[in-house]
Amino acid sequence: MELDPDDVFRDDEEDADNEFYREKESTKALLVYLVDASPKMFSTSCPSGDQKDETHFQIAVSCISQSLKTQIINRSYDEVAICFFNTREKKNLQELNGVFIFNVAEREYLDRPTARLIKEFDCIEERFMKEIGSQNGIISGTRENSLYNALWVAQALLRKGSAKTADKRMLLFTNEDDPFGNIKGATKIDMTRTTLQRAKDAQDLGISIELLPLSQPDEEFNVSLFFADLIGLEGDDLAQFLPLVGEKLEDMKDQLRKRMFTKRIVRKIAFSIANGLSIELNTYALIRPTIPGAITWLDSVSNCPLKAERSFICSDTGALVQEPLKRYQPYKKKCSVVLAFSLPCTDRCYGSSDLQLHFTAVLLILNWLPLLLNLTNFLKNSQKEIISHGGQVEPPGMHMIYLPYSEDIRHVEELYSDSNGAAPKATDDQIEKATALMKRIDLKDFSVCQFSNPALQRHYAVLQALALEEPDIPETIDETLPDEEGMAKPGVVSAVEEFKLSVYGDNYDEEKELVGNGKASEASKKRKAIADNAVKESANYDWDDLADNGKLKDLTVVELKYYLTAHSLPVAGKKEALISRILTHMGK
Repeated sequence: MELDPDDVFRDDEEDADNEFYREKESTKALLVYLVDASPKMFSTSCPSGDQKDETHFQIAVSCISQSLKTQIINRSYDEVAICFFNTREKKNLQELNGVFIFNVAEREYLDRPTARLIKEFDCIEERFMKEIGSQNGIISGTRENSLYNALWVAQALLRKGSAKTADKRMLLFTNEDDPFGNIKGATKIDMTRTTLQRAKDAQDLGISIELLPLSQPDEEFNVSLFFADLIGLEGDDLAQFLPLVGEKLEDMKDQLRKRMFTKRIVRKIAFSIANGLSIELNTYALIRPTIPGAITWLDSVSNCPLKAERSFICSDTGALVQEPLKRYQPYKKKCSVVLAFSLPCTDRCYGSSDLQLHFTAVLLILNWLPLLLNLTNFLKNSQKEIISHGGQVEPPGMHMIYLPYSEDIRHVEELYSDSNGAAPKATDDQIEKATALMKRIDLKDFSVCQFSNPALQRHYAVLQALALEEPDIPETIDETLPDEEGMAKPGVVSAVEEFKLSVYGDNYDEEKELVGNGKASEASKKRKAIADNAVKESANYDWDDLADNGKLKDLTVVELKYYLTAHSLPVAGKKEALISRILTHMGK
């Protein structure tokens, strides 16, 4: 069976006809949100993106709500539970104090997210104090330990399924870096020990515990006091985690989104060498296209999902194919393995990381991988991981790439030449002006992951409005549009004009508008008339006075465009964008 190149970057779970899809339970995530509901979470507030003060509790709830809306679209078969601790009321299977599991009817505590769950959770802030309540569940002189109880309840919820067939995680939101700080003596030692042991027991069962700390406005969250031991941070891991604590709270949603989308394995490759020695690699697609979710076909009468079955028949014998199909990439009429980005896997083959380095060296010596990029630096850098600001920039491992198709023939490019047969060449001045322009409009730390697909965002916004019965469709921002405000800055405008002048000369505008007979076109005459009229009308306004006194907002869009057209600035956008563009141009 030949492999569709686009299929290389698709997970096994996304193919309904793949044998791995029938085991998609093995790739799903089981997630418990643990949210601290102590009075400190409600009393600490900080400015949000819209300049309004939000409590840490509101920030945590908002992050989880946004995460659920994303998860129900991208990974709808994952299962989640929302658990508050340090609460007045209790609601859990173990009847432990200070722990309340938020849920809705017709849904288990740990289950797939539903539209009803999201709708009711969006209103939790209004109902929380009345129905659940907040109190400190770790009190000196008592044995009550709400954090211990929360870990116990979460661990019990995550007993569902096996650690080998599901990714089990706890995400902990809190702004208390020392939960036992008010307790002294042997009681503190005992409560700390039992809580850390409870966390270790959960981790021994394959459950990962991740912390999302909420820093105080006047002091940073000190992970080293307690939570470094709870989540198992030490050495380099602790040093890499600390920068995350200092990030602004408005970045919390981005942090949560990064942790929600875990690395997903595309394929597993096991190399058997000799005498039981083997290397196991996990392969990943670092960048993949994003597409809308799969369509679910429903029965027109019962509205139940339809089950599709497919059988493969041998084209030579007509017999039904019983064995699972193997995929390969053809190269020169021979079978070649599917290649992607690989990392050593030590889950079942210990020592794979070290063996991979030596095995790769052998491959290079035998010239089996002649098309690997950066061969000279590979052995030195293949096992290094680059970390910046607490996040992974470049993963350890190696790139494995396609061999080119035999019909991949590229034609020789021809240089454009003028009437004299000489190819044009940029002057030193033109190169200098182009370099200055590129520095002005350079996007710092650019990544294709910074921009969302506007069509998909609109698609998901419509789905969200329908599922949650929202009266209005959420507004989507097209991040692919040019940054008009940035391009209108005096430095950028000056660099553009200098580049145009160096390449096209002083009479570029007049020359490009001339038609074959040397006369200006009707369109150019019309544009020139509009520009002349804008200059004339713009002179009737005292723009400096209007800007200084905040009266630009009183003008109409047509009047604002007089100034923009007269100064050759973009006129697209809403009224607020036009005013901002004028103020930027005036240096206000």
